Amino acid sequence: MQSYRLHQGVDMASVLDSVDLRTQLVGENRLELLMFRLHGDQLFAINVFKVQEVQQMPALTLIPYQHPIVVGVTHVRGSTIPVIDLSKAINMAPMDDYSKCNIIIAEYNMSVQAFMVRSVDRIINLTWDQVSAPPKGAGNHHFLTAITQLDGKLVEVIDVEKVLVQIKAYCTEVSPDTLDPELTELGRGKRILAVDDSTVGLAQVKGTLEFLGLEVATFRDGMQAYRHLMELAEQGVRAADQYLMMITDAEMPEMDGYRLTYECRQHPMLRDLFIVMHTSLSGNFNVQMVKKVGCDGFISKFQPDQLAELVQNRLRDLHQGTKSSH
Repeated sequence: MQSYRLHQGVDMASVLDSVDLRTQLVGENRLELLMFRLHGDQLFAINVFKVQEVQQMPALTLIPYQHPIVVGVTHVRGSTIPVIDLSKAINMAPMDDYSKCNIIIAEYNMSVQAFMVRSVDRIINLTWDQVSAPPKGAGNHHFLTAITQLDGKLVEVIDVEKVLVQIKAYCTEVSPDTLDPELTELGRGKRILAVDDSTVGLAQVKGTLEFLGLEVATFRDGMQAYRHLMELAEQGVRAADQYLMMITDAEMPEMDGYRLTYECRQHPMLRDLFIVMHTSLSGNFNVQMVKKVGCDGFISKFQPDQLAELVQNRLRDLHQGTKSSH
């Protein structure tokens, strides 16, 4: 496991330039985590891919009726962004001395926000098989998607989507203008495989797909989904015959979505499965990554209309292909 020391207040772009492994990580089941502390010595982390920069705590402006976990807003590179007390957001004690804190500016689900932390530690480079899901005995209310270890200490990976949904509730309904009744009827009862380590992410996808009358099988990480697909293959069942498509997150313990896609493309019983990457990692860079591993599509979280359009287009293509074969 490699690690990179991160000095407080430096521009994340310069750090990422010095550890530019991004394109090499695609399909290799690897990731980089930015580690930080909230209280005491406990280490937490988020994926470096989502981080734009780290700053010392700037001046804040309070806004009327702001959400309890938002401590104010600040101006960064021409934009006004909310600053979230990450400790309070995950049900720990709020930060008590803002002047000694850092903010991590990150993009999730096409929005930019800053997370206030006590201190930023370093960037570590590791493989997803070194990362595991939180223990089942932890219940359903924690804010973690994964855990790993560094130097004998636990590192807890934050489920940022679960944090953000406290501020802005998600909607799974599809607008009437997007729905095509004929295609909705064609899809009724068809199955889709959804893979995401975030409970919020799975609930979003499942809610929209069931709104369209589709059946949804869900898995919490890429390895679980891959084992399921391999069991079907061993029974002589082609994945594409079982599922209309697989919608997978990028970041997941044990096997990420890129590796899952890559492995499916290598197996004769799985390679025809229509695969869509559904991730809070946005931008042209991620579009190139999903092409490299062989995904059929890419959508940023979370846009119910775009997800519905993607499913309907897939149904339309299949229906037209069936008609032309007769």
